[in-house]
Amino acid sequence: MPRPCVLAIDLGTSGPKVALVGADGFVAAHAFRPVRTRRIPPDGAEQDPEEIWEAILDAAAQVVHEAGHPPDEIVGILCASHYFSLVPVDADANPTANLLVWMDRRGAAYGDEIVRDDVDALVKWLEVHGALPFGNDSLSHMLYVKNDLPGVYARTHCFVEPVDFVNARLTGRLAANTCTAFALLLTDNRDLERLEYDPDLVAYAGIDPAKLPPLVPADSVLGPIKPEVARRLGLAPDTPVFSGINDTQAVTMGTGTHLRGCGGLNVGTTMQVLSRAEEKKTDAEYQIVSMPSPVAGEYLAMAEVGLGGRVVEHFLRNIVFARDPLGDHTVDDPWERIDTTVHDVPVGSHGLLFLPWLTGAQAPRQSMTMRGAFLNVTLETTRADMLRAVLEGVALHLRWMLPGAEAFSGQSFETLYFSGGGATSDQWAQIMADVTGRPILQLEAARHANTRGAAFLVFRRLGLVADDDVDAFRPIRRRYEPRGDARAAYDRLFEIFVRAYEQTEPVYDALNGPS
Repeated sequence: MPRPCVLAIDLGTSGPKVALVGADGFVAAHAFRPVRTRRIPPDGAEQDPEEIWEAILDAAAQVVHEAGHPPDEIVGILCASHYFSLVPVDADANPTANLLVWMDRRGAAYGDEIVRDDVDALVKWLEVHGALPFGNDSLSHMLYVKNDLPGVYARTHCFVEPVDFVNARLTGRLAANTCTAFALLLTDNRDLERLEYDPDLVAYAGIDPAKLPPLVPADSVLGPIKPEVARRLGLAPDTPVFSGINDTQAVTMGTGTHLRGCGGLNVGTTMQVLSRAEEKKTDAEYQIVSMPSPVAGEYLAMAEVGLGGRVVEHFLRNIVFARDPLGDHTVDDPWERIDTTVHDVPVGSHGLLFLPWLTGAQAPRQSMTMRGAFLNVTLETTRADMLRAVLEGVALHLRWMLPGAEAFSGQSFETLYFSGGGATSDQWAQIMADVTGRPILQLEAARHANTRGAAFLVFRRLGLVADDDVDAFRPIRRRYEPRGDARAAYDRLFEIFVRAYEQTEPVYDALNGPS
């Protein structure tokens, strides 16, 4: 009996995860390949698109081989990727420069200039698209290339998000859709069937419209995989490649939080609150906007809390397990030691408070000068205290963001589906429940939420599954209930946390603002 499956690609900032997922949600095989990010002080961050492409091919070939499914059982390929990242390419999808990663802010001044002095432009952007240029968006990246790399701009046929770069390499077709073009900030999101860029936004931006990828329907098939790629991966030459999505859209599908009544929490490099949105709208205070959903005619909430797992990983790799002249304590996966390290540290980390804004604060208060800190360090403070304080600090930031996310989606999140690398920690799941006062549903194999979501979307489009089948794609490992004895301590700590932001913001402005 045929066992249909989907080859799902999840291109994250740290590299691609590839999985072969069945219509029952079972992950038959999976692989990951790391990709290097080159930091260019003070504001640049780049990756090599060819390194990304080779990593995807290598991982996908391994997965297809290990799963052992006949090629005709693989019914489709769908890629999801990080977004607000940009690849300039020529007409054959060859990069004309490196990929500009979402954390690159070299175009911030150009994006800000568009709306800073022109109220009409600002109003138009909010009305038509919903999001404004904020410095590390894809429009700001394009403007950086245009103004600072004119030779690259002249050689570039079009600018594409990473997912559309991968799809062009898979099929030979350069195209975007309403989901992937959202990050370019130039589409009219009031009408999700409109397959054109808004001429007023394009004119305000000053980008040559010929350098924007053509738009196709979000649920379209871009074409069959190229024969040479099919041979390398061991796939049938007629394997269809579906138009892609960004990683927030993928994890929302994988947690089922595109449905009414569901809320989710994803902690990877960054942290997002996941939910549907009933309409196109913008919450300027909490910096939440609605984005197109992969489900035709529907919207999702883009509620980025800020750095999530990256904060913890930074602490683990650069402080706890640092490789430096002070000693080499590196381990292959420092996340494995989180739970045993913080198990005996009490709620509140012995009075230690961590501020998690290592690269600035986004919402519900925006400040590009804010940074992280440990407050109330004493002679008794241990590394275990510090690690638990980091976990609590990220959770407190989530609690600060949740009311706005719930108001935006028009629903209360009675429970939160917890996915991403952060959800592999039992202790963090319990801390999230205690701090937010909500039950946390920790997903099984939580790192596969994106690839499961991508596969679910393909099966749904093919009519092989319905929304009622989503539970197979979000298996629950464990439910964590808020503990009553932790509530008073975290209520007090949350009040201090918010005050700490307000009190330290002027200090960080002085340290990190213009000199």
